[in-house]
Amino acid sequence: LGKQDYKKTRPMLRATRLKAEAKKTALGVKEVALVLAAILVFLLSFYAFFYLNISNEVDLDPDPDEN
Repeated sequence: LGKQDYKKTRPMLRATRLKAEAKKTALGVKEVALVLAAILVFLLSFYAFFYLNISNEVDLDPDPDEN
């Protein structure tokens, strides 16, 4: 609180302080978006890893000597 607040009443000072504290501790949209993006990247990489493992194990070419 600065020197300009000396004329404010006690409840006004308290409200100003509470607003400043709430602003300091609130989660921003940017932080939430970064967390969601990180989770999405993790899930996509997990999915891609298993997709590639399974697709490499499957033999798509039938045995040419069969017929």
